[in-house]
Amino acid sequence: MTLAASANVIAAPVTHLELLEMIVRTASQVIDARAASICLIDERTQELVFEVIQGDASEELRKIRIPIGHGIAGMVAVTGQAMAISNVEHDPRHAVDVARRVGYMPQSILAVPLLYADRVIGVLELLDKNGAESFGTADMDALSLFATQAAIAIEQSRAQSSVNSMLMQMISAFGAVSPARQRRLEKAAAAIAKDVDNSAHRQAMELAGLVHEIVRYGDSETAACRALLESFAGYLRSHLAGRGRRRAPLAGTGRSS
Repeated sequence: MTLAASANVIAAPVTHLELLEMIVRTASQVIDARAASICLIDERTQELVFEVIQGDASEELRKIRIPIGHGIAGMVAVTGQAMAISNVEHDPRHAVDVARRVGYMPQSILAVPLLYADRVIGVLELLDKNGAESFGTADMDALSLFATQAAIAIEQSRAQSSVNSMLMQMISAFGAVSPARQRRLEKAAAAIAKDVDNSAHRQAMELAGLVHEIVRYGDSETAACRALLESFAGYLRSHLAGRGRRRAPLAGTGRSS
């Protein structure tokens, strides 16, 4: 019941940062963990960036970036597989350097990937379950289901934020306007940004994700992908143009061909 309610919570219309904070807070409450964090992948540097941290070491963690593949969270980001670790201090996979820097050594860790369109966009991590020595299979299953919903919400929030930012830049390009008109334009821009969050837009996001994955392989793969897309787009244009010609009325008859 609590997990189902949490899925509705993260669908609420909030800012991107508020959404991330709600995800971390709700996840830690559902699983009853002492600390929690959410890291998103910086595709440019291939690092995990701490976006939201709940716990005593939050300020120090905000200064840290974790290379993908380093530590438990880094391994989850690489493999896309959830991990539940007990006796963390003695586990060679744990990022001891990070723990020492923040001054907090957890006893147990549960980390699950944030998966969207078959790619990892980040990691949701819980530390030290209250009243238990470690996280169990049920905790992992519950957090994985929650992370799936969270990843969708995060990507939709990113898309909406990007659209809203673009519209704000376009509004600014018009030059000085009155404060009242500025508020009306910003309200209209927010409404437009929200409207793009529909099934067609999500499908476009998924296709864009596939293209992004392909172009990372190299120039030849990028060229092949571009050629295929351009060829298919050309076919669609000619096909639609042909249908338009067939439906055009004959001169002097008022009837379609």
